[in-house]
Amino acid sequence: MEKKLILEIRVTIDGDEISRLSGPGGSVVLIPFGGTAAGEIFRGRVCPGGVDVQRVNLSGVRHMLARYMLEGSDYTGAACRIYIENNGWFDDGSVPAVFRTVPAFITDSTALAPYLHRNCFVGEGIPDDQGVLIRLYEVAAPQ
Repeated sequence: MEKKLILEIRVTIDGDEISRLSGPGGSVVLIPFGGTAAGEIFRGRVCPGGVDVQRVNLSGVRHMLARYMLEGSDYTGAACRIYIENNGWFDDGSVPAVFRTVPAFITDSTALAPYLHRNCFVGEGIPDDQGVLIRLYEVAAPQ
């Protein structure tokens, strides 16, 4: 699969803000985060309220759903926001060194809307000491 990097999001996490719950039906962790974003299409920051929800079911499958909004400027220099909903899952319940995701976007940027409002994107996350680096890619449409 051919892919082109369009955006990197440096996620920063405050460990004191993480919420956890474990029960007979599985477990869930809510991880609020902030950060910055930069790439060929956009530059800006993660707005307050971003959260990564990780749920492990009784079969040991970990489902990750991150929802957050970016605020900054698009490649034309126009102020805009981009909402991102990023989904991923891991079969054994643990988070691998590099994990894959499927992002979906909503934006008020007139320049970015025709590009982002389609389903031809994938993501990857790389955990590190400060948080996570999220890379979002455009993937080539099947021929």
